[in-house]
Amino acid sequence: MDSLLNFTDHVVLITGAGSGFGRLLATGLAHRGAKLVLSDINEASLNSVKNELESVTDVVSIAGNIADESLNKALVDAALEKFGRLDIAVNNAGIAHTPAPVHEMTEAIMDSQFGVNVKGVMFGMKYQIPAMLTQEKGHVLNVSSLAGLGGAPKGAAYAAAKHAVAGITRTAAVEYGRKNVRVNAICPFYSPTNILNVDGYNTPEAQAQLGQGSPMKRLGEPQEIVNTMMLMLSPGNSYMNGQTIAVDGGVTAW
Repeated sequence: MDSLLNFTDHVVLITGAGSGFGRLLATGLAHRGAKLVLSDINEASLNSVKNELESVTDVVSIAGNIADESLNKALVDAALEKFGRLDIAVNNAGIAHTPAPVHEMTEAIMDSQFGVNVKGVMFGMKYQIPAMLTQEKGHVLNVSSLAGLGGAPKGAAYAAAKHAVAGITRTAAVEYGRKNVRVNAICPFYSPTNILNVDGYNTPEAQAQLGQGSPMKRLGEPQEIVNTMMLMLSPGNSYMNGQTIAVDGGVTAW
């Protein structure tokens, strides 16, 4: 196996691992030697991933809402108890909301977006980073969005939450880089995962229209995004820190 993609015995924590990017990443890393700690709010989907990968590698899973601080602590505790370390954490769990302009945003939408998309990252790092500091090495990859780098018409609450993820990422990178704990974020354009299963985005016609916003005139395929995640997590990519990497088919080139 090429050393750049050899994750043998790396302990990797992935949230939102039951579907989409999380499931694909878990599968890709398992086949490259990683040991996994997985979480998802959908217990059936999480169990499906665990059952699929247990024949490939060691897997620990805990279902729950990543907005709950206690779940984030439990995931890190499980990694340390089972494997004795935590090398990589991927804060991937996220949700979108039904498209609406700013003047129609509700308290419920804001609470749900900042609960999962922001608290899920902040509380994740609250427990992941101390474990990495103890071993004097680690890498956190947060899943933000292209909406975390610019405007997102009819997605104001989501954009606000994903901008927060970018800010948390950059701040932590500065705080912990000297301790050899690095923090980066990936910022994908729209991709047809479960996050688009909300009214307004969940039809082929709507998704085709979204794809027209990219110079490549299509959405990003989930595997394309995950391939970039694996490259960012590569053991050889050891000097990247504090970056918010757009994977967008060229949208930010305009």
